[in-house]
Amino acid sequence: MADELELLRGADPVPADGPHLADGPLDARAEEALRRLLHEDTPRRRTRLLRTRLLATRTGRRGPRARPVWGLAAGVAVLAVAVGAVLGGPDTRLAVAAPRPLTVQARATPVPLRDMVALADAAAAAGEPALRKGTHAQSWSLGMSDDKPPVVLPEERVVRWRADASHTELVVATDPRRPGRPVLSDEGDTPHEVADGHVVSRTTYPPMWSDAPPQATPPHTAAALRAYLTELARPQADRGTAPLRTGELLDATAELLDNWTLGARESAALVRLFAGADGLRPAGDVTDRLGRRGHAYVYDDGRVRHMLILEPRTGTVLGMEDTFAVAVPAYGVKAGDVMGYSAWMR
Repeated sequence: MADELELLRGADPVPADGPHLADGPLDARAEEALRRLLHEDTPRRRTRLLRTRLLATRTGRRGPRARPVWGLAAGVAVLAVAVGAVLGGPDTRLAVAAPRPLTVQARATPVPLRDMVALADAAAAAGEPALRKGTHAQSWSLGMSDDKPPVVLPEERVVRWRADASHTELVVATDPRRPGRPVLSDEGDTPHEVADGHVVSRTTYPPMWSDAPPQATPPHTAAALRAYLTELARPQADRGTAPLRTGELLDATAELLDNWTLGARESAALVRLFAGADGLRPAGDVTDRLGRRGHAYVYDDGRVRHMLILEPRTGTVLGMEDTFAVAVPAYGVKAGDVMGYSAWMR
């Protein structure tokens, strides 16, 4: 697995203004499913996650893993993953155990986002690092069903684009918290134990392009990036002119980072948007799941607690963690349980 990762890390980067992945129309059945979801009182991310899965079904592609913040609407509507029987054995409990929420260091002085804007602007003055198409991320997603305990599906995903607009995607089942231990994978749609480092998929895609987010090149000014993220967060039918809500901003940011590795200028523009987001407050320092120190910022919508982690010197987004703010006994979920986590790397 290490050799595979190193191979993809060394792949030719695509220019920031190069071709992009095409996103064709859904078939009639997929469109009907989306239409029904758009009229439900559910978080936007459920719609985006379903669309990702519908596209994967139509094209045979898994696609980038959407951040699985399965919101709690009226009646506690949770987007459930079909969880099959989990293999037994002495290591099963370790593979199934959900990660504990990250611990914010209470003694650390929280750094206001306006201070992070100044740091990010200073870091962007040199123009490096540059924007790069593709991503390298670790994710932990919680799968739930009516009759099985919640399970955690940890993966590492590396996407690299080439100069000819083709790209490669490597997905590996691995959990850096427990090196060498078995982990769960949803390969084949039924969670089962696999060895650490198991290659879930290794795919090369032919040249494709699109001029719509998230495949379109993200801008590096705050106003243009806000418009870009608004288009990403809201479907054309009800985009409107209202400012992005904080939850929408975080959702769209996660999807952006699942497709692009931002440069210093784009990161600085993004921090400006965070600084203007309602309810996003500094919480202190935290060490993320890859051992990196960062400043934590928290937004609580009453159902989900969202944590944004920024690199202290440059404002680069290191990761996001979502935890349940309320218990969901029907799914074996307690308040404070981790719902999903992503960590992005260069």
